Amino acid sequence: MKSFEIEMKVRDYECDAQGIVNNANYLHYTEVTRHEFMESLGISFGECHELGIDPIVSRADLHYKASLTGGDSFLSSLTVERKGAKLIFHQTIRRKSDGAVCCEAAIEVAVLINGKLSRGDYFDEKMRDYIV
Repeated sequence: MKSFEIEMKVRDYECDAQGIVNNANYLHYTEVTRHEFMESLGISFGECHELGIDPIVSRADLHYKASLTGGDSFLSSLTVERKGAKLIFHQTIRRKSDGAVCCEAAIEVAVLINGKLSRGDYFDEKMRDYIV
């Protein structure tokens, strides 16, 4: 099974009064990572929607381990698990300078086809090297 990884950098406006990344931004980081992952596989959310295929987040479980601060570079990675009709993205955010795990997340995605819950087999072929 493969892992997908991208590098990102904390922008100052993502930090709170204590100078650390506001917790809500980690959810944004995980979303950016999933979008970049899909694009790397040639999957366009716009084209999927036009075909009536809509992957939607149904649950997000984030565990904060260490803080990122303004200017930090970090690595955001993911692997994918198929569990019944759901795709679960297991995501990790690590500070680049010391490798510290800052956040671990499990993001559950359901797939709607023409507005109805489906297994989302459309994604299985494209993600085959990444799905457990």
